[in-house]
Formats: sequence, structure tokens, C-alpha cells
Amino acid sequence: MKTLLLAGAAALLPLATLAQSAGDDPLKVGFIYVGPVGDGGWTYEHDQGRLALEEALGDGVETTFVESVPEGADAERVIQQMALTGHDLIFTTSFGFMDATANVAEQFPDVTFEHATGYKRADNVGTYSARFYEGRAVIGHIAGHMTETGKIGYIASYPIPEVIRGINAAYLAASEVNPDVEFSVVWLYTWFDPAQEADAARALIEQGVDVIMQHTDSTAPMTAAEEAGIVAFGQASDMAAAGPTAQLTAIIDDWAPYYIRRAEEVRDGTWTSEDTWEGIAEGMVELAPFSDRIPEEVRASAQALADGIAAGEVHPFTGPIARQDGTPWLAEGETADDETLAGMNFYVEGIEGDIPD
Repeated sequence: MKTLLLAGAAALLPLATLAQSAGDDPLKVGFIYVGPVGDGGWTYEHDQGRLALEEALGDGVETTFVESVPEGADAERVIQQMALTGHDLIFTTSFGFMDATANVAEQFPDVTFEHATGYKRADNVGTYSARFYEGRAVIGHIAGHMTETGKIGYIASYPIPEVIRGINAAYLAASEVNPDVEFSVVWLYTWFDPAQEADAARALIEQGVDVIMQHTDSTAPMTAAEEAGIVAFGQASDMAAAGPTAQLTAIIDDWAPYYIRRAEEVRDGTWTSEDTWEGIAEGMVELAPFSDRIPEEVRASAQALADGIAAGEVHPFTGPIARQDGTPWLAEGETADDETLAGMNFYVEGIEGDIPD
């Protein structure tokens, strides 16, 4: 097994350097990351999945990665270079890589591609994501109980359905246990910018927020919460190291089983293009241990909520729910279907502010 680490788009190595040794060739699997592997969040967990793949397949796999790849034209060049250097399977792990992945896949029909959180598939392109909104319902439930000011801050990345439905799921769960709760959403238009994320957290704290949620990738908001003596939730990974007293729990993305399964299918010739969307039940979404700062009865009710979601007995989007403008969306007892959730582009009633274009 040979692991080659590519430090960035500018550090791509020539074909000769990447050549496989003689004999039985291992499956060559590449990963394209939007952030650094040390971000402590989103990219870190994808890289943990890559390492688990190496451990599972041993000498039968060779993995490479390129980190901190900007979404856009740079991504297309990096993905194309990876396809040119003999990779059999390429995972592109950010929504903004979607068009680049589709374009390169069309040029390389014999290479298999997997795109995270997107929706454009082809014969050689599969898509996959996690039902993060299930975890956000659980942390919203906890936040609604834990806030003393009634003000919860939410640091958001881009106004795409994945992020919007997470905000909605968290708000619905929080407002169910605390009808007076207020959400303040700050849009950053970046996945990873520790300085900007920290500034956003501090600004929210100055406004009276005493609970921080985030859908950005660094641990900076958690650190800001720790410094201010308030509470927060980790995003994509357990961020307790950055906020040992601040973190109440974290949503953890476990990509390892998926990466192993899909790589084995490519190796065995059984891979087909699929759209995979898994959540708490399948283990793709996990929750970090609950902090002792959470009252015992709230820990119990949060765990019951997570268990109910896993069992299919509870759906985070169950009516009656109205849109932000008050128009009905889901009737009493009605649940949102996947197609609606996949394209969610509106706030639910009770959240103030506009979703930017």
C-alpha cells in the first residue's frame, strides 16, 4: 500500500511520479478536499474515511488526496489531473465541485467518480450525502433547552438546500421546546475561513447569543464560544478539543463505511451510479458524547429523539409547519419528502431575515 499526499492544487506531481509498480496494480483512489485535512471538521472526517479505506483494503488500494482546492475552475483542473494520473475512483467532497466533476467525468468515461452532496449523476458518476438535518434536529432540541437568553446564533456557509434545511431543522426542534427562541443566522459565503468564522461568532455573542451552531468547517466558532464562556455544537467532527467546556455535543460525519463499500464495488466490477442519502439509522450521522453540562433529563430526551429518528418513528419535518411568510407547507402529521428537502430554498415560519441569493 502506498499513500501519496498531494498538498495542494499547485503541488500536483507528474505522471511518472505517480506511476504504479509492476505486478498487480492496487485500486487507485483519489480524494479532492475543499479544506485542509487539519480543519478539525468536514475535511478532517473525509480524510478519516480515506485512512479507514487504506486500513480495510490494505495493499489492494493506493490513495491520494489534494487538499484546499477552491471550488470552480481550479477544481476542474485538479480533478482532470487526477483522472489523467491513473486513478480508478475519485471522490470529490464538496457541493461546489459538482459541475467540475460532471465535466471531467464526461471526458473520462472509464474513471468512476463520486460527488458529495451534489445531484448531478451520470453512468460513471454517483452522488452521496448524509442526512445532516437529523443531527441538527437533535442539537436544536438541546439548544432550545440550554439557552438562557433565548438567542441562538447560527454561522452558515452558502445558501444551498443542505445548509438551509439544517437551519430549519434546528430551529423547529428548538422552538418546539422553547417557543420564544430566536435564531440569528450569519452567512459567510465560505466553508473554511477561521478568522471570518471567529469574527462571526464574536459578533453573535456581543448580540446576546449564548448558544452557537455552525455549518462551516473550522473549530474557530467553538474556540470563540469557549473563550466567552457560552456553549456550542461541533460541526462534522467532534470538536471537544477546541471547546472542552463549550461543546455540548457534535454532529459527526462517518464516511468510512461508504468509502470502503464503494471502493470494493469498483474493484469487484459491481459499482453502479447511485444517489445515496443516509443518516442516523445507517451511522453516517453520529452524535458526539453529550456533555455533563446538559441536564440529565435533556440528555435523555435528546437521545430519545435521536433513537426515534433512527427507528423511523420521528421525522424532523413533520407538520403542521408553515413557510416563513405564514403560508402552509406541511399539514398536521404530514412529513416532507426527500425531493422537497433536497431542493429546500426557504425558511420555515419563525426564522427572521432573508436567505441571500
